[in-house]
Amino acid sequence: MENDLKLSDVLSRDELRQLQEKSNIRALSRLAGTWALIAAAFAIAINWPNPFTILAGTLVLAGRQLSLGVINHDCAHHAFFKSEAVNHVVGHWLAGAPVNISLPAYRAYHLQHHKFAGTPDDPDIGFVKSYPVAPQSLKRKFTRDLTGRTGIRDMMVRLKNFDIGENYPWLSFHVVLILTLTLCGAPWAYAMWWAAELFILPAIVRLRQIGEHGAALDRSSQDPRLNTGTTLAPWWQKMFIAPNDVNYHVEHHYFASVPPYNLRRAHDLLSARGFYDGYDCIARGYGDVLRRAVRAP
Repeated sequence: MENDLKLSDVLSRDELRQLQEKSNIRALSRLAGTWALIAAAFAIAINWPNPFTILAGTLVLAGRQLSLGVINHDCAHHAFFKSEAVNHVVGHWLAGAPVNISLPAYRAYHLQHHKFAGTPDDPDIGFVKSYPVAPQSLKRKFTRDLTGRTGIRDMMVRLKNFDIGENYPWLSFHVVLILTLTLCGAPWAYAMWWAAELFILPAIVRLRQIGEHGAALDRSSQDPRLNTGTTLAPWWQKMFIAPNDVNYHVEHHYFASVPPYNLRRAHDLLSARGFYDGYDCIARGYGDVLRRAVRAP
């Protein structure tokens, strides 16, 4: 039975202010950690080139590409660094450019998702409105992702709409990346970035989308406990599927201004005080998410 607790019943204003406090050190550590793992993925594959290191490095790169997208998202909410100007520069150039996401354009788009989540006006509804699906349908979707059909399709759309005035940050990143790898004597490693983006990232993004809204109980509701999901993921799933605490998505929809490094604390507070009692909005890992995404025969 669903409870009728409100946020004000379980969280004080002082606690909310504490959750909203931003930390430049914690934000910088997450940004630096993401780029350090990108550098390590390339370095290990270059120094010890073999199928295992190249595949492992490509998997790590795909997870870090998502991590950059998540940092761009957090900067778009002004919920990463304390300064709005720093959020803009970091989100646009150091996080958004490598994955071809313009921070101003993304912010305008994404705020509509928060305003209309689950409704026909939600710009993201097309990604999740068909769930739950039949097992065969889910298998086909992930097969398209992992064979590159989804990634290549999306890239062709981007290239068709390519505009140097809009896409020069992305183009600049790729010039720097290929020059850096060439100077390291391994221009072949550039292919790892594209393999991650075209063959692995689409499947990761799909799984993340299912966990956030695809497995929701009632997407037509305005209550995030019904139209959104949180996934309690182990560390290895966070590495590849849910970087920067993006898995605490119910909490993010309640507190869009709370920085990602405080979302777990928000979840723990709400859980301990019974806010989620009666609501089946918490998945136990992404295996549970996949089970929720499948329609019963």
